[in-house]
Amino acid sequence: MKIAVIKYNSGNVQSVLYALERLGVDAELTDDPEKIRFADKVIFPGQGEASTAMNYLKARKLDQLIKELKQPFLGVCLGLQLLCEHSEENDTACLGIFPVKVKRFIPENSQEFKVPHVGWNELENLAKNPLLTDLPANPFVYYVHSFYAELSEYTIATTHYIHDFTAILHRDNFWAIQAHPEKSSTVGEKLLANFLSI
Repeated sequence: MKIAVIKYNSGNVQSVLYALERLGVDAELTDDPEKIRFADKVIFPGQGEASTAMNYLKARKLDQLIKELKQPFLGVCLGLQLLCEHSEENDTACLGIFPVKVKRFIPENSQEFKVPHVGWNELENLAKNPLLTDLPANPFVYYVHSFYAELSEYTIATTHYIHDFTAILHRDNFWAIQAHPEKSSTVGEKLLANFLSI
């Protein structure tokens, strides 16, 4: 099974590769359109700033390629946000796979809620979906983000921080997780394993 991890100017790529290695998968980090196009599965990791990342994708025509892919595709963190329609981060037009807006957290009480949202929070309102198969009861995942995707018909799991937001999205062959599965212990490992089995 060929797994392509999309290379762009984001952090956190190495930890995704290590997590896949722990699952016995030797993935390739690449921005080569042909390697991405012919991979069995594609992972779009991310940790960084939306407009800079989109500029990198556009310069290599990866923005168009991603929209054309038919194999299982997983966006992570910034990867989820870039799959949406628009991000408030530097007023960025994104890929539009999900017709969803990405907004900045605005804390109602700065003593209680900090931005960025950092830490462990529970996945709630889980839909029946192959990505969510056999997760433990009350699954917790690890977040580091200042922006979130709004709730939509494509939301298959939510998390509450300040308010409910989209934790996981699914549309056709595209899945996306706001949390970092590679840093989310056994729950994150199970999410990645489920994706690899789709």
